[in-house]
Amino acid sequence: MQRLAVINVVGLTQGLIGPHTPRIQKYATTHNSACVKPAFPAVTCTAQSDYLTGATASEHGIVANGWYNRDYSEIHFWKQSNHLVKSPKLWEKLRDANPDFTTAKLFWWYNMYSSADYTITPRPMYPADGRKVFDVYTQPMGMREEIKADLGEFPFFTFWGPKASIPSSQWIAKSAIWTEEKHSPNLSLVYLPHLDYNLQRLGPQHPHIARDLQEIDTVVGELLDFYESRQVQVVLLSEYGITQVDTPIHINRALREKGWITIKDELGLEQLDCGASKAFAVADHQVAHVYLNDPSLETQVRETIAALPGVDQVLDRAAQQAAGIAHPRSGDLVAVSREDAWFTYYYWLDDSLAPDFARCVDIHRKAGYDPVELFIDPQIKFPPAKIAKFLLKKKLGFRALLDVIPLDATLVKGSHGACPKNKSDWPVFITPRQTPPELTSTAVHHQLLAHF
Repeated sequence: MQRLAVINVVGLTQGLIGPHTPRIQKYATTHNSACVKPAFPAVTCTAQSDYLTGATASEHGIVANGWYNRDYSEIHFWKQSNHLVKSPKLWEKLRDANPDFTTAKLFWWYNMYSSADYTITPRPMYPADGRKVFDVYTQPMGMREEIKADLGEFPFFTFWGPKASIPSSQWIAKSAIWTEEKHSPNLSLVYLPHLDYNLQRLGPQHPHIARDLQEIDTVVGELLDFYESRQVQVVLLSEYGITQVDTPIHINRALREKGWITIKDELGLEQLDCGASKAFAVADHQVAHVYLNDPSLETQVRETIAALPGVDQVLDRAAQQAAGIAHPRSGDLVAVSREDAWFTYYYWLDDSLAPDFARCVDIHRKAGYDPVELFIDPQIKFPPAKIAKFLLKKKLGFRALLDVIPLDATLVKGSHGACPKNKSDWPVFITPRQTPPELTSTAVHHQLLAHF
């Protein structure tokens, strides 16, 4: 039976392939390449779901990396259950055709309770004493201790946050090799996030990106050599391209200034009260889902958002249908920024009243995605000393807050979510099979099916 590894090099575009990526460039020139019109929105969870189901968000329901749950009146971001994806997956279709078909899903999202045979995903443990213990979740469950015994602990702090860097992608690549050697799956899905970090921190035009390209090229090259030695075909692809940005859009602040957002005072700090607000936004890179608890305000809210500097368009329900994002999870309105802008989740008007989690790496409490978590606050004079003090307190059993994240959205220089005008900024699809020169995100699914 044919075997395939799909290596997801996050943020890779045709414009980045060149002298700093000799292994990837050689693979592209000796194989068939296409650019992919990105999913809408062009964010991790939606793009991966498009690829794995062949459907758009209107059908599979993954309208962003997170959304507002109207029943709970809560925002849920970065949830991990595969049951959230409401369409049949690539490997399920292949298993229907051949019951012996096996799949390894390594760090692709929605990896918990997946029907894939072997899965690894980041998953901290939260003991009742308030600790957060960094770990991974695997299926089968016993694989967790096996792989950690062989590879060591997953370097969680390099997967996201101010220390995000190449070690996490290196560990994931080693886990792919480990899984292939142990189980030889027919399909391996491998996620390499390294380029995502500095492309957002520094922007694609920064000279430091050359080093990041060299680092990920080395990792990809090692995987290409390994899979070739095992007679496993390889597809290289990416989810989106990251464009240079200089305009953060504080959409919730604009809604608050109109009196549509309700704030709760909790211990002297401000919390967004979604259920009591008339209108609020869940920000996700260059897209924001706007939810209306008072539908009579739709026209006013749309006009207010459309007038904000950096906003490109605001989609009502009819426009969402055409864009493939019409789903009950979507906002009543969906705002899309220009490719040089992006949406913050910020809703406070005074930084001294920002919630305590705003200055922390805390991906689940915030009303949207926060790329500022990639930075250490430049106003902290001695960050290592502050972090050491935090670690000492935790070791001694005291409560402590690692509040080192700045509240300056202008630090962010790269973003994604909208469709870039220049196709050299679109994601790539490099395959040993014939392929059209341009694909939609859902067509990627059918190209992958065709390998089998």
